[in-house]
Amino acid sequence: MRIQFWGVRGSLPAPQLPSQIKSKISAIMERISPEDIASPESRERFLAELPPWLFGTVGGNTPCVSLTAGDTRNRLVFDCGSGLRELGNAVAGEQPKPLHYDILLSHLHWDHLQGLPFFGPAYDPAVSLDFYSPMNNLENALNVQMSSPYFPVHMQAMGSRKDFHLLEGPIELGDMAISYFKNNHPGNSYSFLVNDGKHRFIYATDTELSPADFIKNEQNAAFFENADMIVLDSQYTLGEAIQKYNWGHSAFSMGVDFAANWGIKHLVLFHHDPTYDDRKLFNILQSARWYTERMNIKGIKISLAMEGMEIIL
Repeated sequence: MRIQFWGVRGSLPAPQLPSQIKSKISAIMERISPEDIASPESRERFLAELPPWLFGTVGGNTPCVSLTAGDTRNRLVFDCGSGLRELGNAVAGEQPKPLHYDILLSHLHWDHLQGLPFFGPAYDPAVSLDFYSPMNNLENALNVQMSSPYFPVHMQAMGSRKDFHLLEGPIELGDMAISYFKNNHPGNSYSFLVNDGKHRFIYATDTELSPADFIKNEQNAAFFENADMIVLDSQYTLGEAIQKYNWGHSAFSMGVDFAANWGIKHLVLFHHDPTYDDRKLFNILQSARWYTERMNIKGIKISLAMEGMEIIL
């Protein structure tokens, strides 16, 4: 499995502000010395040793994650946030171009739909899109956001073939078995489990973890136990999660506890709050890793979801 991250923010896009870029440049200038720019090698070494929040960015696009397994012309896509546009731009240069996309939608909140009108492959008559969701009003919701007065191009005017599938149980797409799990989120949201017989990958955004999610019953265990990787809603600190009870999102420390509870090997913190800058997000990553040490939690790798990141399972 090849997992790629195209959008990792929650709620709304959060592009870098000019003041944030200026602050990063100033911080880099304070660290630099003449020796650091004496040669191309020393320059690259200096850049490589910068804190990750200074050199690069987590990204500001809303949720979109892709998974490729087997035939690279077929893509499994999780959610259609503004990151979907970046996926479309990336595949435009591929040869051969992907001609089919299976799109799994966790729910119908706008930050998970807003990239579809700007997804280049959707306008290509050679491309087919299959949409899957347990939400029974999926097709109507996508049509509404691409109708007047909200958008000038109706969904039917996009050149690709589009089919909509209501999920009523597990399905198989090629060699991948896919099941879903209802999350605790206003208006409902769903997690997806992908099992290719070798690895188990979970996409679990927009969920407010509760005691029920930790119960060792058959349903929970079948979905979460011993997964190789989970991309998990970790939008808040614990204090914010308490303050924003019932908003439908989780704290990063709750995510660590959850991964430990189910023996999940790799936790990827996801759906970042749009008010968090890069420095705060990397501090959260450090805090999550520190928390595992303090609580003596073993065997969990923790990563911060970033645009452009790629993970191979």
